[in-house]
Amino acid sequence: MTEIREFRIEVPQAALDDLHARLDHARWPTQPPGVGWDRGVPGDYLKPLADHWRHSYDWRTWEAELNEFPQFTTRIDGQLVHFLHVRSPEPDALPLIVTHGWPGSVVELMKVIRPLADPRAHGGDPADAFHVVAPSVPGFGFSIPLAEPGWNHRRIALAWVELMSRLGYPRFGAQGGDTGSVVSPELGRVAPHRVVGVHINGGLAFPDLGSFDVDDFTDVERARIAAAECIRRDGTGYADIQSTRPLTVAYGLSDSPVAQLAWIVEKFREWTDPAKDLPESAVELDQLLTNVTLYWLTGTGASSAHLYYETRAEREMEGQQDASDRRSPVPTGLAIFPSDPAIRRIAEREHTLVHWSEFDRGGHFAAMEAPDLLIDDVRTFFRRVRRQT
Repeated sequence: MTEIREFRIEVPQAALDDLHARLDHARWPTQPPGVGWDRGVPGDYLKPLADHWRHSYDWRTWEAELNEFPQFTTRIDGQLVHFLHVRSPEPDALPLIVTHGWPGSVVELMKVIRPLADPRAHGGDPADAFHVVAPSVPGFGFSIPLAEPGWNHRRIALAWVELMSRLGYPRFGAQGGDTGSVVSPELGRVAPHRVVGVHINGGLAFPDLGSFDVDDFTDVERARIAAAECIRRDGTGYADIQSTRPLTVAYGLSDSPVAQLAWIVEKFREWTDPAKDLPESAVELDQLLTNVTLYWLTGTGASSAHLYYETRAEREMEGQQDASDRRSPVPTGLAIFPSDPAIRRIAEREHTLVHWSEFDRGGHFAAMEAPDLLIDDVRTFFRRVRRQT
């Protein structure tokens, strides 16, 4: 079945009432005094945030804004896939599939979709226009429930190829951050004859040194390696849990909105612009809460965790391959923000790099933190490859 159906978000009021009741009756843990963020999200930060979520945040306002984007569902490889599809008014626009990451969703793309689709209306050059397709990764948002195990990055990429075929796009570009920084290059590997270019951000957090000698790196590169090692040592507990026991953590995320809030907010505090002290200093607070609310209302704190379990085996298999065997032949551009410890000479082993940008503001969630920089960089990169369509 290849049917594509229109979709509209209509959350029952009973679901919002239940969320509010759970927030009203949250059980709060005790914690040692003076530990700050060292042991996770501190209560003196989370309690006021939960109070704002309960009493000031308005889901209906954001639901209406999300519904301004044309949305659809289709079933691919047995899996229900939800996606936004914003066609450009420009007839020569390039189709572009944009993939979000974890703990994100299509919500994180809200500030970039319209400028990409209609640059003329946003002070840009109409020649840079895209037909934007933004799917919800299986197990995220409204791409639920997970139909079966096995939805790793490669299978997602194959599903995206089929999605673009159903939409009538034989040639297209790919862009993504976090999970999207893995899926988008994979699109170039599984369908190099169809993907004109790949642009990624918010990835490459743990550069594999391979045969490289650290002594040969610059001071900046060594600092990025040290930052990656720090994340690996102190900031990957969530990934260890989700990649080994996703069901165990799922019960807490599915039963407690405070647990879901803390699980996501911690990553926004750690992965956003290092120059920003708190998540709301880096991103719009209610956009962040819309992302959290979407996870809660769809119960995808649980199902999204399974992606880590699936990709653990995928990475183990990839680890047995030489990097050159994984090298994508598709022209690729990387946008590096302050929290992304990427190193060009390492990235070149797996990507055909033709574009490399480094920015001094923004972070892992660039579409939310620095949408202007990301939009401009995506436009700049794809100017180089549009003529191939």
